[in-house]
This record gives sequence, C-alpha cells and structure tokens, in this order.
Amino acid sequence: MLVEEAVELDEKLEEKKLSFNHSYICAEIIEHLLQDKSIKPFPKLSLAIGNGLTPDISVYPRDKFKPDFLHDILKFPEMPILAIEVISASQNIQDLIDKSKVLVDNGVKAVWTIEPFTNTVIVTTKEGIKRRHNQEVESEGIRVDFRKIFSAN
Repeated sequence: MLVEEAVELDEKLEEKKLSFNHSYICAEIIEHLLQDKSIKPFPKLSLAIGNGLTPDISVYPRDKFKPDFLHDILKFPEMPILAIEVISASQNIQDLIDKSKVLVDNGVKAVWTIEPFTNTVIVTTKEGIKRRHNQEVESEGIRVDFRKIFSAN
C-alpha cells in the first residue's frame, strides 16, 4: 500500500464513529503504559507520513521529546517505537492491518492492532504479523497484559 493510499484510508477510518469500547480500551492501554516510567503514550498524534497518519496511541521514550508551547508541530516527524490501533465496531480490520504495514514501512518498530471482540492483539513488525490472544504482549521492551484489559467481560 502506498503512503497516499494509507493517508486516505486513515482519513476514512477517522470519519467512522468511535465506540465506547474503543475509547475504554484506549484509556486502559494508556493507563497500563503510564506505569512504565521509561515511555510516554501520546493519543491521536499525527505522524509525518504523507499528509499525516494518526494512530490511536503512539509510544515514545519518555524523555526524548519536550513540548514547546510557543511552536507546535502538526505532523510529528519522529516515528514512535510502538503504535497502537484499536478496532471500533464501525471499522474494517483489513484497513487497520494495511495501515499498520504502512506505519512499519515508515519506521515504526511495531504496531499493535487490538480486536476487542475476540480479545486478540495483532502484532505487526518488519518480521511479519503475529496474533496474540488474551495474553501479555511485548514489543521493543514495552509490555501490556491484555488479560487485565479484557477482564472487564
């Protein structure tokens, strides 16, 4: 998939209505990530890929970047070490898998695509795609135990 196609796809995905479960899982993941003081999760940060590609959550080393409140950045040029996408009921899983491949092709080390209905995490890296079902997932030293996130059921 070309970057331009991925940006169009991202815009189409952003037009979809995001659900309660989508927001809940994003909040739970961020809460878990904040326990690791070496990283910082950023929700809905537009990355400098094409006209801007926006993962649900982008994870960076905590002390690598500081904001300059007098000069903002609309499309962040540094790629995160981990991007996370959560599938909402109105989104197509294949579209998010395609988006994850574009993110990895542009320098993101790993992308987790969370599918809440089946409690599955699809991990995309340069090495390929792997599925993890209701378990702890680790990429680039970042860990989240999805059993705790999905235990609300």
